[in-house]
Amino acid sequence: MTIQATLTPTLPEQKGTPVLYKVLVMMSLMLTIGGSLTAVMTYMNVGFGEAFIGNWFSSLALAVVIMMPIGMVMMTLVTKLVVKVLPNYGEKARNLIVGLIMAFIMESIMALVTAANNIGFSDTSAFTSGWFNGFIAALPIGLTIMVVMSMTVKPKLELFMKS
Repeated sequence: MTIQATLTPTLPEQKGTPVLYKVLVMMSLMLTIGGSLTAVMTYMNVGFGEAFIGNWFSSLALAVVIMMPIGMVMMTLVTKLVVKVLPNYGEKARNLIVGLIMAFIMESIMALVTAANNIGFSDTSAFTSGWFNGFIAALPIGLTIMVVMSMTVKPKLELFMKS
């Protein structure tokens, strides 16, 4: 053994992906998905005018704060339920079903948050109309995102999060 070898400190081996990377990946996904959907919903609620950017950012902030915990819990519950109810289906088919269910659940809640932020609850008719219009306008985008996510990204993301 040389003197150099005894004086050189050894660093502990890195085990798995650092938690910070996992948080950053999840936040970037949430901001991208939530940002695109709340932008469409905000546009449907208030149009594209001077207040659009402020309304969009506040709707996005509320959606991220509310949606992130709900989304993680719902994805886990829906995935477990689909596996239990459809055990003979292949993983891809189950992932597609999970994606479709999650799109409807998450968009419903996101449309609710966006309409509440942009319209408020004082006029029930306006609120309901704002929720429905935002939901329907963003639905094709949400379905596309969730199908792509559930079929391609979700399996890789699950492996990444377990690493």
